Amino acid sequence: PQHLAGGRAMEKAAGSPSLGGSYPQKNAEILSSQYGINLFLAGLLLTFAWAVHAVGISKSHLLSYLITLMLIQLLWMLWYLCRSCTQRRLIRDKDTHAGARWLKCGITLFAVITLVLDSFKIGYYIDFSNCLSPTEGIFPVTHAVHTILQVYFLWCHAKDIIQSFKTLERFGVIHSVFTNLLLWTNGVLTESKHQLNEHKERLITLGFGNITIILDDHAPQCNCTTTTLCSIFSQGIYYLYPFNIEYHILASTMLYVLWKNIGRKVEHHQQHKTLFKFHGITVGMIFGLIVLTSTIAIVVVYLIQIGRSKIKSELALTMFYLHAIFVLALMCTAGIVALLIYRLEDRSLDNSKNPARKLDAELLVGTAAGSWLLSWGSILAIICAQAHPKYTWYNLPYSILVIIEKYIQNLFIIESIHREQEKVNDDIKTLRIVTISRGNTLSLTPSYKEIYSDRAAHDDGEVPCLFKGTSDFSFCSRNSVTNHKRRILKNIAAFLFLCNLSLWIPPAFGCRPEYDNGLEEIVFGFEPWIIVVNLAMPFSIFYRMHSAASLFEVNCKT
Repeated sequence: PQHLAGGRAMEKAAGSPSLGGSYPQKNAEILSSQYGINLFLAGLLLTFAWAVHAVGISKSHLLSYLITLMLIQLLWMLWYLCRSCTQRRLIRDKDTHAGARWLKCGITLFAVITLVLDSFKIGYYIDFSNCLSPTEGIFPVTHAVHTILQVYFLWCHAKDIIQSFKTLERFGVIHSVFTNLLLWTNGVLTESKHQLNEHKERLITLGFGNITIILDDHAPQCNCTTTTLCSIFSQGIYYLYPFNIEYHILASTMLYVLWKNIGRKVEHHQQHKTLFKFHGITVGMIFGLIVLTSTIAIVVVYLIQIGRSKIKSELALTMFYLHAIFVLALMCTAGIVALLIYRLEDRSLDNSKNPARKLDAELLVGTAAGSWLLSWGSILAIICAQAHPKYTWYNLPYSILVIIEKYIQNLFIIESIHREQEKVNDDIKTLRIVTISRGNTLSLTPSYKEIYSDRAAHDDGEVPCLFKGTSDFSFCSRNSVTNHKRRILKNIAAFLFLCNLSLWIPPAFGCRPEYDNGLEEIVFGFEPWIIVVNLAMPFSIFYRMHSAASLFEVNCKT
């Protein structure tokens, strides 16, 4: 018996190549992830040390570290692109869910604006070259080259499922992921320091004179060669940072999906193309554009009025809160209606493993925590504060609605991206052509060309009801109701898409009541609350952009 047991064990070990082959790859995944985390932690500590003016650490040290990481990524991308060109004839597996065209277009737009930002930094360095480190001139040049090559790489290879040199590729891709995360962190910190300086200058106008104001702008210690250009470059840089931040976080997510797909085995099946169409979403687009236009107007007025005087600042805060409350209430209502429609439908969910879809859901919930943290901080401050200026009471319903709205919207998006697309069976295709009335076969309708080409079905998902006479066909009414529900869902997705773009604008461009109302700073203390805001706000900003991208996909699928 022992001999038989030993033989079976050896046979099992020898006859299970999948088990034996999976361990090295699993180890490579673990090793590469630990490499990336340590890479990120070292850069994060260096960034923090520069931010707090640690002794012996300057900005040039941080920039040198980031330049080195970008150069290593550039070498890896060039190697991958060259290898792909030499092996172009090989059939490569593709993840049809990764790297959607609209996502590539979005990251390209952000990358173009990032290149403008790099050109502004180069101009700024030239004007202050007498007192700036050479790394501040090398960094934007390296970053521009890195941006161009990375966007090209993502356009060509974001869908790849790598099956060769897997261990090496895991380290290359994870290095790229955390390089982009560190560049994102650097952008967030630089932009946050600028926002904090402006915030400190405005606090006095709101009557909070007991807060010590110490500016921390790291301004060059020399005169600019061209004053006008320096002013344009310095101001333009901070208005372009929101786009740079979004570019790097999108790049890191696309690269992370590429890393998760390494060595993955996929089932080949026909993928339905998801195209965005304006047909049928007029109502949602109109209401969404109204929200977008009004939000831009509110932000402009807010930035002009805040800090001018105490009365003007309080009016600006009140105006912001009332507008945000109205928009969030509309979004909650739209989300609840969409979820009720889903409850009335009987459609199965697609539970197949998909890294891109799983990452979307995790990012929605994870980044929403940033806004939830700020909202709970505001609610607690309102409850605990001894004095309440009138405008601070609007902060309570605003904070509560922020929590509820994200909760509802996350449910809607996650359920939408997990729903299987409806498939048209052969019986329905037959019903598109043949019309029957009291047993008589009628001639084809004038729109038979559209029916044969299946165009009508792809545009609206509608199946023409061509039955005449007294015969009762429940299929016609059922299909009409389904199309009506689908049109409502498309309008809701379009409306929420524009609303999320609208709510991305205020915090991205400096309209942040969490800074300006002053109530939380009195309760929690200036430094603790500012740290909380600086940590949570980038996640809140990214949440809005990621939600808008997810809702765009929902609209295409519906």
